[in-house]
Amino acid sequence: MLAELTAGSAEDAAAREVERPLVEVERAALAAAPPLDALAALAPADRVKVIAEVKRASPSRGALAEIPDPAALARTYETAGASAISVLTEQRRFLGSLADLQAVRAAVGVPVLRKDFVSTAYQVLEARAAGADLVLLIVAALPDGELRSLLALAQDLGMTVLVETHDEQEVDRGLDAGARLLGVNARDLDTFELDRELFGRVAGRIPDDVVTVAESAVRTPDDVAAYRAAGADVVLVGEALVTGDAAALIRAFEEAHA
Repeated sequence: MLAELTAGSAEDAAAREVERPLVEVERAALAAAPPLDALAALAPADRVKVIAEVKRASPSRGALAEIPDPAALARTYETAGASAISVLTEQRRFLGSLADLQAVRAAVGVPVLRKDFVSTAYQVLEARAAGADLVLLIVAALPDGELRSLLALAQDLGMTVLVETHDEQEVDRGLDAGARLLGVNARDLDTFELDRELFGRVAGRIPDDVVTVAESAVRTPDDVAAYRAAGADVVLVGEALVTGDAAALIRAFEEAHA
């Protein structure tokens, strides 16, 4: 599934590149307003921080919410206290777009993450051109050389990279590549099964100066408290927010204690 999603996302980017060449996207990326400092926004604090996600669908659950106005949803997230907004831009299985990201970036004052299956320089550049402050790189989808190259490109553009991992080996690879913001996703992107104990097993491998993000299996304040107890600085939440009372949940998550 991960290989399919990554290949499909790259194909869609290649089609966009025909309409908007790399040189044009690079020019737009360099001319965009400077990215916000996401590492500062997500830095460890006396409470867990929330990255709230604009997410219409997923391969594991199908359609979740229509979200006709992603900007309005993002404003709700920000008002409730979210420290950053994640926007799914993958169009085939998650029903997202770069237009969603642009709308959200124009609507909020917190950092915005492009969440997609990024594997090319073009995708990094178009993320910056669309206003993204952060971009997701998935270790399982990228050889070490490509991971390092794309991470360096994003950093050269001033962006923060959320480096996503799924096991101990990937955590080590992400750290070796220079990750400063490291996510541990409880969902296996090949089988889509959840391992709620994964974060706790790998957290000890992550240095204190790296900001840690727990991804997936975040539905209740108890889930957040468990991640917090295991060492998470941040939780990334999508499905629970788009299918429930987003504002109330964000406030409850931020108040959850180990």
